[in-house]
Amino acid sequence: MISYSDLARKAVLTKPVYYPGKPIEMVALECGLDPDTILKLASNENPLGSSPLGLKAAGEALRGVSLYPENSAYFLRERLAEVRGVNPDQLVIGHGSSEIIHLLCSAFVEPGIDVVMGEHAFIAYKLAVLLQEGNCLEAPLVDFRHDLDAMRAAITPQTRLVFLPSPNNPTGTDNSESEIVEFARSLPDHVIFCLDEAYAEYLDDPPDLRPLIEEGLKIICTRTFSKIYGLAGLRIGYGYCHADLVDLLNRVRPAFNVNSVALAAALGALEDEAFVEMSKATNAAGLTLLSKGFAELGLEYVSSAGNFILVRFENSDKVYSYLHDRGIIVRPLKGYGLPNHLRITVGTENQNRSLLNALAEFFGK
Repeated sequence: MISYSDLARKAVLTKPVYYPGKPIEMVALECGLDPDTILKLASNENPLGSSPLGLKAAGEALRGVSLYPENSAYFLRERLAEVRGVNPDQLVIGHGSSEIIHLLCSAFVEPGIDVVMGEHAFIAYKLAVLLQEGNCLEAPLVDFRHDLDAMRAAITPQTRLVFLPSPNNPTGTDNSESEIVEFARSLPDHVIFCLDEAYAEYLDDPPDLRPLIEEGLKIICTRTFSKIYGLAGLRIGYGYCHADLVDLLNRVRPAFNVNSVALAAALGALEDEAFVEMSKATNAAGLTLLSKGFAELGLEYVSSAGNFILVRFENSDKVYSYLHDRGIIVRPLKGYGLPNHLRITVGTENQNRSLLNALAEFFGK
């Protein structure tokens, strides 16, 4: 009998599987713990929860879920255009910003096409490229930071896309605006540059590539409502770029890819400046507290510009298991080629102290 695998595309069979951080409910079941006592510091979620204005708008939108969502995301694009300083036709809305990555690969990647990215960059890039049977050209990082010269040198005549996350997940490092602008201007005309800005709201002065987009450079910037706005469960993000690129991405975008509740929540969250500022301040304080705590424990860590910290352990598997059994979920990084590291999301002050206390107990300090 012919199996399903016999009928599937080769790229489907060879594509790695993405393993996210364990959900709270699963760890509670495995460890016999109360879900309310578990700390999830694995997926870079906002420890303050969701934007109150986003939740309010989502609740109101539930009354209309018998109807299909507005497919063009007209109202969200109109408001985003005002907030981001672009035209509505320069915006494409996705089921999370990760869908924009997949749309780019669906539109521009096929066998024989190269895509350049960093060695320890967000793994979604690699997964999207491999699914379209493209070639991933991974430039090595220097001190866990993207080496833009190495990325430029990796570009071939067959390269169509370059992905740069800043700050980068999972290392937390970022590149300056001047570096990124210089890099963007240096790219050949056959390359589309994607700047992944998933954590840009945590920066005091994030890079601004809109002038380069207006000049006509082939650039798309992606953002998400999952992180600082706290809408990860609703899966909504966006990209801004030239209108011609938006048109191509909409050709490969599934109809009704974003649900009506997510659209409403994003629209509400955009008005929640107080929540964004509170989240940013909480994160900054948490980065300081955790960094000091890791240093006092004698742990190597990478200074982060995001809402997480990459920490090195000689025995990362044992540390992960120790924390897991005590209801603290962090993220192992074998899939990123970092088997001796764990990625730890910044939590509230109490959550951060609980993590540090558990690590101190593990190391007998």
